[in-house]
Amino acid sequence: MNLYLTVKWLHILSSVVLVGTGFGSAFYMFFTNRSRDLAAQVVVTRLVVRADWWMTTPTVVIQPVTGLLLAHLAGWPLTTPWLLVSAALFVIAGACWLPVVWLQICMASMAQHAHADGAALPARYWLYARWWECLGYPAFVAMLGVFYLMVAKPNF
Repeated sequence: MNLYLTVKWLHILSSVVLVGTGFGSAFYMFFTNRSRDLAAQVVVTRLVVRADWWMTTPTVVIQPVTGLLLAHLAGWPLTTPWLLVSAALFVIAGACWLPVVWLQICMASMAQHAHADGAALPARYWLYARWWECLGYPAFVAMLGVFYLMVAKPNF
């Protein structure tokens, strides 16, 4: 396998891990929150934070590195419109993701404390859950756009 195909494979694999982890985490946290089962919320919020550290964070680094290397190896100027739009969408997704990580850490801590104290989740948890969800939608749509551009490479 040549260098281009190796980098392309890493780029595709990391994009699948990035979006798959994000969507899977969002699915479980969204529905666990709606269950209002505190014990489940403790486990799921903790695992969502782990998934972000173990899977999402490395791919957030791998994606731009392999993307830039692929553009270089393929001879695409970085001013190629689909590359610029893709990079902008990736930045938008990242700008949504960073506060989401902080919200998830806070929510996991609040759930753990409420469970340990035998108390209900504080109102702040539910406020953070709304913000978490509101930030997740544009991030996910942006990443769908990046996937489309990676595959279609349209001429604008």
